[in-house]
Amino acid sequence: MKYVVMVSHGEFAPGLHSAVNMMTGDRPDVLDTSLKADMSADEFAENFRELVKDIKEDDQIILLADILSGSPFTNALSVLDEKGMLPNTLVIAGMNMPLAITAVLMKDNFDDLNLLKDTLLSEGRAGLTEFTAVADEDEDDL
Repeated sequence: MKYVVMVSHGEFAPGLHSAVNMMTGDRPDVLDTSLKADMSADEFAENFRELVKDIKEDDQIILLADILSGSPFTNALSVLDEKGMLPNTLVIAGMNMPLAITAVLMKDNFDDLNLLKDTLLSEGRAGLTEFTAVADEDEDDL
């Protein structure tokens, strides 16, 4: 089985997970946890350990993190390393909504993790765009 696991500082991962659920439905293969302001890195690691306890060593994980090298990122990797799961883990930092939705909806369509990685990175980057609002000057004022 392939899992999407989101980690972050604050409420970002739980919030993103909630938003993704609105688009994809609630799924048992999508998990999240976060490092809260009053929590130590060790407490986060224990929460992450508990979150992934039922994931088997031969399952695959797409780990989405809010920021590269942050405490959630490094502690999640450490726990996955303890469990021997790093070889079956695709790790992406800088998660956003388009990336997360694509990961959830497309993960089972790819046997090749490199192709999945390329697709996810492309969708995540495409989600970053500038929108310029321009007033329509032809409309009459009311």
